[in-house]
Amino acid sequence: MIKISVNLQDRSYPIYINTDYAQIGRCVQSARLTGRIVLITDTNVDKCQSEECIKAFLDEGYEVSKFVIPAGEENKNLETTRDIYKHLLGLKLDRNATLIALGGGVVGDITGFAAATFLRGINFVQIPTTLLAQSDSSVGGKVGVDFEGSKNIIGSFYQPKFVYINVNTLKTLPDRELRAGLAEVVKHGIILDDEFYEYIDYNVHKIFNRDEAVLQYIAKKNCSIKASVVEKDEKEGDLRAILNFGHTIGHAIETVMDFALLHGECVSLGMVGAMRMAQYLEMIDESLVNRVKGTLDKIGLPTKLEGIDVDKVYNQMFYDKKIKGRKLIFILPRKKIGEVIQCTIDDEDLIKRVIASLGE
Repeated sequence: MIKISVNLQDRSYPIYINTDYAQIGRCVQSARLTGRIVLITDTNVDKCQSEECIKAFLDEGYEVSKFVIPAGEENKNLETTRDIYKHLLGLKLDRNATLIALGGGVVGDITGFAAATFLRGINFVQIPTTLLAQSDSSVGGKVGVDFEGSKNIIGSFYQPKFVYINVNTLKTLPDRELRAGLAEVVKHGIILDDEFYEYIDYNVHKIFNRDEAVLQYIAKKNCSIKASVVEKDEKEGDLRAILNFGHTIGHAIETVMDFALLHGECVSLGMVGAMRMAQYLEMIDESLVNRVKGTLDKIGLPTKLEGIDVDKVYNQMFYDKKIKGRKLIFILPRKKIGEVIQCTIDDEDLIKRVIASLGE
């Protein structure tokens, strides 16, 4: 089992990377979690992962109750959070209780938000089952829900007690979900590590064959990259903003499309947009745009969106958290893969030109 530490003083925690659930009970013991355990999952994950995961807890002598929420981004809202609260109230939990999120980013975000706010904060553990969650959303403590059409607009920073990654959960993941998760993996390479980017591009076939060694390496590398950023900037005051590469446009597309596209698919489009913006600003040349677009095409991620509504996407961007003084903030590549900078841009014509280019 691989172990990585996220060093945040009294909020520090380990990330465990394994090929099954066998060590989960020992991880609970190491974290000194002694209260009641409630596992939150969704209707999709419940069918293929809950039984095996819960059995691993039972084998170590832990009793676990389960609550299942409807699957899908459209259910990451205050209504579903209310249902979780009602279930927790019915269990008469105390503040030593632990909520465990078994699922993808939606389950992790909403479970973490419930944990952060129930009884003013109870213990929280992430067991991510999608590549998107294993590579990005389960690490760093961002929790929250969508509200009135704005993604993650209500939330908090609330760190888990530990993260447990079983890479073989990806064997039950549909290829479309795996592709979507790879968008965040590619993102990490673009912002900080050219060699890792090349590794992903070279190993696309092995990733889709669910090669265990490759999946473990990707999980380790992703978590190490994200942990290094979060350790320096836990609450996105400065450096952590680079993790939003592709998200300013991507989140807006996701909302305007009413979540018909997966998060990673929207991030893919957003990354192409960010690359094009950097090209228009003469920060990079077209060959670098084509290099990234080629990788995304190889993975099978969208790099264009026919019929994109430029005005709707542009206007939606102003409901995002990543604005400053009514000016939009973009993370853009500079010179090469592995190096990005944060830019505040208020050139409406430029931004709309970029959005329009995604429909061409």
